[in-house]
Amino acid sequence: MSTLPTAISNEDEIQAPQRPPSPPFYVTFAARGLHAQNFPAHKPRDLRIPSPQAMTHVAWSCDGKRLAAVGIDKITRVWAPETSMEYRAATHFSGGHSDDADYVSWNPTHPELFCTSGQKDRRIVFWDARQSRHVQQIQLKVSPVQTNYAPDGKSLLYTSAGHQLFFLTYGKDSESSKDVWQISNKDGTIVASTAMFNHVGDGVILTHHSEHALRIMDYPSLTLRESPAAHVGGCVAVALDPRGRYLASGGYDSIVNIFDLNEWLCARTIASCDNAINALSFSFDGEYLAIASTGSYIDICATETAIPLHRVPALAPSPTVTWHPSKYVFAYCGQTKQREGSPPPVAVISLFGGGI
Repeated sequence: MSTLPTAISNEDEIQAPQRPPSPPFYVTFAARGLHAQNFPAHKPRDLRIPSPQAMTHVAWSCDGKRLAAVGIDKITRVWAPETSMEYRAATHFSGGHSDDADYVSWNPTHPELFCTSGQKDRRIVFWDARQSRHVQQIQLKVSPVQTNYAPDGKSLLYTSAGHQLFFLTYGKDSESSKDVWQISNKDGTIVASTAMFNHVGDGVILTHHSEHALRIMDYPSLTLRESPAAHVGGCVAVALDPRGRYLASGGYDSIVNIFDLNEWLCARTIASCDNAINALSFSFDGEYLAIASTGSYIDICATETAIPLHRVPALAPSPTVTWHPSKYVFAYCGQTKQREGSPPPVAVISLFGGGI
């Protein structure tokens, strides 16, 4: 994949994040016998796509061999980044949506299966990357904003534009012997702006854009288990450490909190971001946290120390960031700003890191 220059005007010059006080030595990479990644040695690799629309979401397949992107039109574009990230190298999946597709999630148990959702056509569409036509299409009564698979790939939750939580389940219905996705009988009475399953699948983690606390609920009973205070403003992003030690939360207050999952206490706080948080993602080993915000950059911080390690300049603010499942590479996306006298905005998909 070719490296394209990342141009940032003077008015958008990225300020280096403020460095917090030095942490105790025993949590540092050196004390734990780890070799810290040299992130400043890498440059963003940007794919610009002429479009009046933004790329709104990107996601890796569970084996990391494919990267899917949605947000431009009704088409889902899937690349094999190890081979090429050129525009024409993408495989197109179309015919499932009647309007824009704006979110994509890969099945955690199968590297070929994924689903896309669209707020305008109120659909969730299931795909198999080995065939061009969609596998199943579900018409909803609400607009799905975000989707997340359970670890076993047999349940799917989604939040709506009205900040409600809903579920789909995979199994046999009464009319067919074939396994299909079905709308769950859970009626959407729980409010949530974002939601995700825990690593075991027996709980869900919820945030709400106007609530300062997280909610952790048992699944499938949806009984409230924990509700730790997290942010002064609303909480809008969460991510789970793959090791199962920490939960990170981000809010409008530009703060990222890292909770210890054993005690549900805030272990440390990252206050080096200068903008409201959009999305969070832990690296595959849990050692690094990538933070996307409303600023034109991605911050990388060390999980155990909360120290900012590198600020990656971006062509545009990104609504999402996602680490590769086994490499120190993450993907993000967005759309460049409209500037007087400049070329029209373009959609952007970017990779940062080594190994691809």
